[in-house]
Amino acid sequence: MTYLLAEDLPTAPAGDRFRALLARDGILALPGAQNGLAALQARAAGFEALYLSGAAMSASMGLPDLGVITVEDVCFFVRQVARAAMLPVLVDGDTGYGEALNVMHMVRAFEDAGAAAVHLEDQLLPKKCGHLNDKKLADAHDAAAKIAAARRARRHLHIIARTDAAASEGMDGAVARARLYVEAGADAIFPEALTNAEMFRSFAARMPGVPLLANMTEFGRTPFFTAAEFQAMGYKMVIWPVSSLRVAAKAQAELYAAIRRDGGAQNMIERMQTRAELYSTIHYQDYEALDASIVGTVVPQGMPQR
Repeated sequence: MTYLLAEDLPTAPAGDRFRALLARDGILALPGAQNGLAALQARAAGFEALYLSGAAMSASMGLPDLGVITVEDVCFFVRQVARAAMLPVLVDGDTGYGEALNVMHMVRAFEDAGAAAVHLEDQLLPKKCGHLNDKKLADAHDAAAKIAAARRARRHLHIIARTDAAASEGMDGAVARARLYVEAGADAIFPEALTNAEMFRSFAARMPGVPLLANMTEFGRTPFFTAAEFQAMGYKMVIWPVSSLRVAAKAQAELYAAIRRDGGAQNMIERMQTRAELYSTIHYQDYEALDASIVGTVVPQGMPQR
C-alpha cells in the first residue's frame, strides 16, 4: 500500500525507524531499489528496509558512477523510493558533494526527502566504485571532519562512514580510519571491497561494539556470501546495491534486441510482467477507489442576489 493510500502512515522519523530495525537480533538485509516500482516489489517480497545506490542512480540517468550526479538528483530518487514503499531507505551519499558545509546541506536535504540513513566515503573526486582500481583517498582527518559535520547537521539521519582504505592502506589503515570516523560521530562503519572471509572477520574483531555494513555486489572483489554468513562474520547490515538494476537492464537489452530482430515484442510476452500484475503492484484499483470516494467539487451557478 503506497503512502497516499495507507491508513497507518509512519509517524516516527525514518532514521528512528532504521535504528529500531538495527536494534533487533539478526542482520538487516537492504536490497537495492533504484525506483519506486522496484521499492514496491522489494516490500512485497518481505524486505523491511531498502538501499539506494549511487551507481544505480547514475546508471539510471545514463551516467557513470564518478560523482557526477548532484544532491538534487539523488533527492529525486529518495523521494520516490521512500514514498512508494514507506520503508526506511539507506542512501549512498558518495563523498558528500563537497566539503563540510556541503555535507551538512546534503544531510538536511536527504532528511527532507525521506531518507533514513546515509553513508559517506573517504575517496577524493572523481570517486570510483569501491571495487575498481586506482581509488584516491582523502586525508583521514578531512574525511572525519565530514562525518562530524554530518553528525552536527542531522536531526534523525543514521550516519554510516565508508572507508575504501583496505585496498591501498591495508587492514591496519582501514581500521585506523574507521576508529577515527567513529570518534567523529559515525553510527556505523562500512568497510568497502574486502576480498575474503578472513578480512571480514578480522575487521569485525577489531571494531567491537560498532555496527558494520557489508556490500554484496556482483562482479567485484568480494566473493558471494549470504546474509547469514555475513552475520556470522560480525556484520549487522548487508546491501545488494545494483542487483535489481543489473537484472532489469539485462532484460531490457534482450527486449530491445528482440523487437529489432523480430519486428515486435511478441516473442518476449512470457518474460513480461502482465498488466494485471503491474496494476496489483502499484495498487491501481486502490487509487481508483480513492478517487471515486472523494466528493466532487460543486461549482456555484451565478452570484447570489443582494
